[in-house]
Amino acid sequence: MISRRRLTQAMAAAAATGAAGLTGSGQASARTDTAPTGRIARDLGPVRHTRTDVLDIAYHDVGPAHGKPVILLHGWPFSPVGSYAEVAPALARRGYRCYIPYLRGHGETRFLRDDTLRSGEQAALGADLIAFMDALRLPRALFAGYDWGGRAGDVAAALWPERCTGVVSVNGYLIQNLAVAQEPLAPALEEGYWYFFYFLTERGRKGLQRNREDLARVVWHRNSPQWQFTEAEFAQAAELWTNPDYVDVVIHSYRHRLAAAPGDPRYAELEKRLLEQPKITVPAVTLDGQADGVIPPTDGTGYAAHFSGPWKHHVVPGAGHNLPQERPEAFTAAILEVDAMR
Repeated sequence: MISRRRLTQAMAAAAATGAAGLTGSGQASARTDTAPTGRIARDLGPVRHTRTDVLDIAYHDVGPAHGKPVILLHGWPFSPVGSYAEVAPALARRGYRCYIPYLRGHGETRFLRDDTLRSGEQAALGADLIAFMDALRLPRALFAGYDWGGRAGDVAAALWPERCTGVVSVNGYLIQNLAVAQEPLAPALEEGYWYFFYFLTERGRKGLQRNREDLARVVWHRNSPQWQFTEAEFAQAAELWTNPDYVDVVIHSYRHRLAAAPGDPRYAELEKRLLEQPKITVPAVTLDGQADGVIPPTDGTGYAAHFSGPWKHHVVPGAGHNLPQERPEAFTAAILEVDAMR
């Protein structure tokens, strides 16, 4: 268990204001082409590309070439550039090599074949992460993410622990238990998941196709009610949603998680293993945003049993669902903390 003194040191190193960022509780064969495409994304550098057996993955890399590898994973409907514009440079200054991929269906990431199912299921996201590492010849890395990206990190950490040095996961253990997908939650929680049910319908598909920006704006406001994002930040993220596979991947993700759509057969064995709710054995830090409008903050005890290695949980004041962008100093501190647990 990391001491309070070491946590304070990590937070101070992350940012001058980091001490106010966390409140603690709980114990616990691919081809690579790294040439840039020429578009620069703020401080994250050019968009690069690497190929797996399924995808051409767009990504950024920041930091010293031989630094400790960290993979920063974004959520829906958010942007990796916005989410990690401050986190990645802060980590790079401390000697970390940050890789920031665009998830399937987002930005310049593309499927290699027209006949591949545009799946957004959790096993696909986790498998994409490992395939991305294989393509870049990264034997191990620290995973950190939220929402879809946090789920990808959790899946990969649970199923391939030998590839993961530690994990930071916003909202805790995010591996979906599809065995209980048809069991209702408390009405107050179901209300926050309104778009899950909207996307089950053809009306919802048409709504996402026609109104993807307006729909995302509603999600940003409701899921992070205290976040004062700028129009420039929103416009930058909106560029990702023009991806030709965006609608199909998003619709499949939410239908699959509610057991309303079949998965891609190539991930069937992985999904079977995820039904067992595998434990995450690597060092882990979980974060909840105190102002998250969709998932209320907790003390972490509800999912503590899923983390069998060193584990700490924190509630981050003022943060909503897109925690790395809203409170980058706290997210950076969590990465430093989990790295110190090894």
